[in-house]
Amino acid sequence: MTTAPETTGPVQRALYAVLNGDGALGDLIAGIYDYLPEDVPYPFVQLGEATEVPSNAHDRFGRETVVTLHGWDQYRGYSRIQQVGARIVALLDHQPLTIEGLDHVVTRFEFSQTLTDPEPPGDIRHLVQRFRVVTEQPPTP
Repeated sequence: MTTAPETTGPVQRALYAVLNGDGALGDLIAGIYDYLPEDVPYPFVQLGEATEVPSNAHDRFGRETVVTLHGWDQYRGYSRIQQVGARIVALLDHQPLTIEGLDHVVTRFEFSQTLTDPEPPGDIRHLVQRFRVVTEQPPTP
């Protein structure tokens, strides 16, 4: 068995590629960001925090990477950001994912939560979504 491969970066890049490559999602949002530049127009999606735990097999390393996505909007009410969230779930939940250097096992939608940002001006809607991405180290030939 070799050393454990780096997981979080490749998983984040794979998620970004799927989300950024979808025209229907692109029609709903202004962009997808890891780092937010100033004056980003609403609505947008931000790649957020990630945690990782081992999920090893006898003959290879495995990981469960839990990634949080944040949707932001200034629309009155939650309907528009929930539409964005529904598209993201359709793109990721139990769908194949190409991850550099890793075998993708499954991506599972874990939860979503809508929030109203209380900071002034208080008109920002926030959608938090979490996905669990299970990967394995490819078998050695």
